[in-house]
Amino acid sequence: MSDLVAKIPFIRLLLPAVASISISAFLIELTYSWVICMAGVGIMAVSFFISERKQFTCRWLFGAGLFIFVFGLFSLLFQQKIEESQWRFADEPTVCIGTVVDVPREKPRSFACNVKISYPVSHKIVAYLQKEDRVRNITPGDEIVFVAQIRTFKNFGNPDDFDYVRFMRNNGFSGTTYLSSSNWHPTGKEHASLYVSAQKVRKKALEFYRMFELDNDAYSFISALTLGYKHYLTNELLEAFRASGTAHVLAVSGLHVGIVYGVFAFLFSFLGKTGRRSVIKQIIIIAALWLYAFVTGLSPSVLRATLMLTIASVGWMRGRSGFTLNTLAAAAFFILFLNPMSLFNVGFQMSFIAVLAILSFSPVLDSLYQPKNKIIKKSWGLFSVSISAQAGIFPIALHYFGTFPTFFFIANMLIVPLIGVIIYACIPVILLTGLKPFQFVIVDWLYPVFGWILKGLIFVVLKVVCFIETLPYAQLSDKPISTLQMMMLLFIVVTVFKFFTHKRVASLIAGLTCSLFFILTFTYAELSRKPVQLAVFNKPGFSDIGLYVDEKRVYFDVKENGFIQHPSTSILRLSGSSYSHVETSRPLEIDVLILSHDPAFSMMQLTNIFRTGQIVLDSSIPQYGRIRLMRECEKLGISCHDVGEDGAYLINL
Repeated sequence: MSDLVAKIPFIRLLLPAVASISISAFLIELTYSWVICMAGVGIMAVSFFISERKQFTCRWLFGAGLFIFVFGLFSLLFQQKIEESQWRFADEPTVCIGTVVDVPREKPRSFACNVKISYPVSHKIVAYLQKEDRVRNITPGDEIVFVAQIRTFKNFGNPDDFDYVRFMRNNGFSGTTYLSSSNWHPTGKEHASLYVSAQKVRKKALEFYRMFELDNDAYSFISALTLGYKHYLTNELLEAFRASGTAHVLAVSGLHVGIVYGVFAFLFSFLGKTGRRSVIKQIIIIAALWLYAFVTGLSPSVLRATLMLTIASVGWMRGRSGFTLNTLAAAAFFILFLNPMSLFNVGFQMSFIAVLAILSFSPVLDSLYQPKNKIIKKSWGLFSVSISAQAGIFPIALHYFGTFPTFFFIANMLIVPLIGVIIYACIPVILLTGLKPFQFVIVDWLYPVFGWILKGLIFVVLKVVCFIETLPYAQLSDKPISTLQMMMLLFIVVTVFKFFTHKRVASLIAGLTCSLFFILTFTYAELSRKPVQLAVFNKPGFSDIGLYVDEKRVYFDVKENGFIQHPSTSILRLSGSSYSHVETSRPLEIDVLILSHDPAFSMMQLTNIFRTGQIVLDSSIPQYGRIRLMRECEKLGISCHDVGEDGAYLINL
């Protein structure tokens, strides 16, 4: 451990920070965090008053105090972020004043806007504005006044659902609302901040890109590639990049910031690598990196990469090895200090694990093969970096998404070099487009040439990505693993690379032992598999009935009005009121009655025809109908499950 701290001193700060955030989020709420902070400060203070004779034996005291202080500090920061995202909204519409802080995102029937409310309280919400022309004129920083009933986020309650509530909380949002055209109006005021100003510049850049005369796919691709704006990408295009293992090129991150760094390092290479002029070069590069981060809207991914390269540049200015594991730990610490919730961001986890894997594993692969040919050497370097990054992130990808791109190494070797060329090709197109209004003859001659080159490169990239997606077994899907399995898989990867590095049998034995336990977890999961369940899923506005098998949905034909086969339970589904004129002297006894579609059901009429112990209202019935039926069931003393409110209803088979 002492060797690790000597190599990565920032780990002294990062470990207690991560531990504090994790414990606060998943185990216990640390109520008196300030007491922990004060205790840490006290221990550090005591370490300064120890006699010289005992300083060596008590040298751990300052480190322990620092650990406790950072632990308490990050607990306080975490609690502050939780409080910012918690807000109990009024049950009736409320007048609010807020500021649009992001570029509005067009949806099929609305525009989604991130709004920072300033009155009556300070919170962030997602407002869905009715689609109309005036919404297109909204820019980040515009203040709006609106009347709305704001609702907290809610999961659908299906067994296979993504935890949307936690996701939005981690991103600092408190609630959501829908605003019709008559319920909101701009005040004419504008609010400025660094983030809002960056979003304004980003929106102007997106509008400027429209002048490139690209088709929709090419425009959406170049917007994502250079500005990190992915909302124009179609689902088909996004899936193609995911399946090919090249989705990382669509999120402005380390690759893109690294290319920008390379461009400016080349432009100012005449300043040399040492001395005062080298310091000036690094300062210029740092300024250029942060300017690029500003233009891309200060997105979290580009901020992570920019911060890491900034710390590395400072190291180079001081004549040290700039990009190291300590640089990575320092960047992670500062990002968590600014926003502790970043720890739960999948992008944060994957980007830092990818860089950690590259720094740790790439030298191992490079030592296995050292070609003399420059082209082969560059290709091998790209291959080793790609393999190292994927080795680090594929356990995380399997855990969160249950997918793994089989041909990622081929795709990255083809796509990544082209991505750099495309970014370079954008520079003359941007300059020539800006000079178009001046009507220079040379601009009219050069613009079609560079425009054709840019379009051709984008065409090639999209074709390659789509081709790789269509290859057999291009993607392993539906293979999710648990958190424990993810940690074990990461440990196996580390021990394998460690064995190739040091050739120690202990590493091999540890890896093989962990592999055995990893396989046993699947055996245990198979033995403790949950039974097949009939499920009435929550899908707002629709009736969604099927089977839930091995954490996947399986559908079968379900009659609109009729019995659903079950070995031990009688289940009847009704989707209309055709029964209303039926008369019977003896009600039909059934176990579960599922009501769908029709909000005009009457529980009094139903109880005259059916005798049941459980009513299930599926999500196809409008909310007002479900509320009325719930009240009628309560009066009659019948158990009622509202799928739209209580989540999916499950019956074991």
